[in-house]
Amino acid sequence: MKLSPDQTIFWEYGFLSLNLTIVTTWGIMLLLVISSILITRKLKTEIRISRWQCFLEILVTGINQQIKEVGLKQPELYIGFIGTLFLFVAMANLLIIFPWYEPPTGSLSTTAALAISVLFAVPFFGIEENGFLGYLKSYIKPTFIMLPFNIIGEISRTLALTIRLFGNIMSGGLIVAVLLSIAPFIFPVVMTVLGLLTGMVQAYIFSILATVYIAAAMKESQRKSKKTINPQKEVKNG
Repeated sequence: MKLSPDQTIFWEYGFLSLNLTIVTTWGIMLLLVISSILITRKLKTEIRISRWQCFLEILVTGINQQIKEVGLKQPELYIGFIGTLFLFVAMANLLIIFPWYEPPTGSLSTTAALAISVLFAVPFFGIEENGFLGYLKSYIKPTFIMLPFNIIGEISRTLALTIRLFGNIMSGGLIVAVLLSIAPFIFPVVMTVLGLLTGMVQAYIFSILATVYIAAAMKESQRKSKKTINPQKEVKNG
């Protein structure tokens, strides 16, 4: 029984190998790129719009609203990264409806790559908002003793993102494989439906956690903005 799509290897030469995880990952990325081109090439600003544009606007508005609720006041600056994370994980998990398909999120290498992307995105947005020194100061607050703990926290939450997504997707696929050998016509259908629901939930959780981590990197600038706004209010009240 295969525990990961990494075990299916199509081509190998020395330390280089082309496995099922790489094939499905690039296939999903190609599918997302082609879909985005086809959907967005005929966008309109009229009252009557196509169903695809209506669905796209609902999706973008929903993601923007979720980002704003987490604490990022300008969601349009972050939707490119967070929305891509959500769409990739969701698409990777939704395609389980096709037979013989194995989601790349069931591979530890894919979930680790996604988590590392979040790891680099957090300081990127943090430095862009607060400046290099301003972001580094967040690691030594409220005291410099917190520096090693904050660094460990960055590493541990990256590991948590990796293991959480991998564990849920891998366990779901393993349960379906076991039930398929026991009752090939009944339980797999039910488990596939539950797998679709679980896949969407995991995509939502992963993207929301990434948003929370980015919002935490923005907190220094938010504090500064509050300090500059409060004196103005006090003057008006006075």
